[in-house]
Amino acid sequence: MSQDIKQIIKQEYLKCATDPVYFAKKYVYITHPTRGRIQFSLYPFQEDVIKLFMKEDYHLILKSRQLGISTLVALYSLWIMLFNKDKNILVLCTKTDTAKNMVTKVKFMHDNLPSWLRTGKPDENNKLTFKLKNGSQIKAVSAAGDSGRSEAVSLLIMDEAAFIPSAEEIWGSAQQTLATGGGCIALSTPNGTGNWFHQQWTKAELSQNKFLPIKLPWTVHPERNETWRQEQDELLGPKMAAQECDCDFATSGDTVFDNQILEYYEKTHIKDPIEKRGVNGELWIWEQPDYTKSYMVHADVARGDGKDYSAFHVIDIEDAKQVAEFQGQISTKDYGNILVSIATEYNDALLVVENANIGWAVIQVAIDREYRNLYYSPKSDINIVDAYSNKNMTNMSSMTPGFTTSMKTRPMIIQKLEAYTRERSCLIQSKRLIEEMKTFIWRNNRAEAQSGYNDDLVMSFGIGLYVRDTALRLQQAGVDLTKASLNNITKHNYSGFYSNTGGQAKNQWDWNVGNNNEGLTWLL
Repeated sequence: MSQDIKQIIKQEYLKCATDPVYFAKKYVYITHPTRGRIQFSLYPFQEDVIKLFMKEDYHLILKSRQLGISTLVALYSLWIMLFNKDKNILVLCTKTDTAKNMVTKVKFMHDNLPSWLRTGKPDENNKLTFKLKNGSQIKAVSAAGDSGRSEAVSLLIMDEAAFIPSAEEIWGSAQQTLATGGGCIALSTPNGTGNWFHQQWTKAELSQNKFLPIKLPWTVHPERNETWRQEQDELLGPKMAAQECDCDFATSGDTVFDNQILEYYEKTHIKDPIEKRGVNGELWIWEQPDYTKSYMVHADVARGDGKDYSAFHVIDIEDAKQVAEFQGQISTKDYGNILVSIATEYNDALLVVENANIGWAVIQVAIDREYRNLYYSPKSDINIVDAYSNKNMTNMSSMTPGFTTSMKTRPMIIQKLEAYTRERSCLIQSKRLIEEMKTFIWRNNRAEAQSGYNDDLVMSFGIGLYVRDTALRLQQAGVDLTKASLNNITKHNYSGFYSNTGGQAKNQWDWNVGNNNEGLTWLL
């Protein structure tokens, strides 16, 4: 009888060692949030995922919330540890508390196994590390750029990978150890576009990397229906529900610009330029100058560190229509000359150059070439309304050449651009600009480009719209006010002020000075 039991245990052990699905469904227990300790009865989609784990080494899992995928990965980790010697599993998350949840799940599953499946008392057992007698272990760490660099990793688990800000560095650090035969499971709900997880997912779908993409929207769960999905909209809000349930990169994340609006521009206005100029075609032209129109050229200047670009746009001021765009890495002198040339070509356009740091070198080129329509902004102690309401325009000591982006004006620039696009009040024709807008996100309450991306086109376009709605509008308001005041004066008959004959003015814009008429049209 004893021999029969040993034989049965041996057979069961071999079944478990070769089939993690059998192992889970027969011997593994997990904790349920409402039912407590229960046996891990896998759903069909969970069984399919486990089988994919067995076939490939690298996996990307784009998942809906509450599918039990983290628990499934914990099960797979325990299975590797139990039936293999000296396996090292490293779990990375944005926070240590989140990472250690995976270790906690593995420990609970192990502790509730039959004694003949356990390997004895663990060699190491704490909140962040669980090591078995056979040398296999699972360790949890918070994500940092050097995570995994010194580890001999058999399996790297990146939980909520789309939310790890240093994922690119971590992936680079782990490559050497994984190259010797390790694997990786990166799982996450989406968090917008442009981050490491999204980049790897896009490449995986095109078979351009090692990862096998596994997409698990809420519909894979057999106990969920449209009623459940509608409840998530009510509980989380439509934007968060799209992120947590639909596996949709486009509708998720903390992007500044609504993706539906960007899609609108892509479908209705984005088109190839009619002309590309420059050695590498950096200058895109959609419309040649119309000499009946007024234009504005607004430019952002690269810092000079080789990571960003100098960029400018040309817009038709009247309808905020983008007619030309430049993006390239170029010297300040050459950039200044290009700006003066393009501004001159577009009817002596108002030239607006951001004047922070290296921008002064570009502005100096325009000054040296005596460009006559260079934008000046008010100094910090002058209110912009006063500066452009025709009060201080003649007092150049209160103005400074170029546009000043400050802690005060930067949020207003971004707010202005967001409002223009949301209301579809501007006309964007550039695919380059739309792509930058897709990766322009909120981070710590600051709008900026995602790591590894640029925002030169975004900021320069925003500056132009901001100037259009503040300086130019207020300046025009000042001119209109002056005209209205002078027109109001002409409605009255002031004897001795105007040259009159029989109580009627010969010319209401003539002023009788002595015996001579002097025209007042210069006031306009």
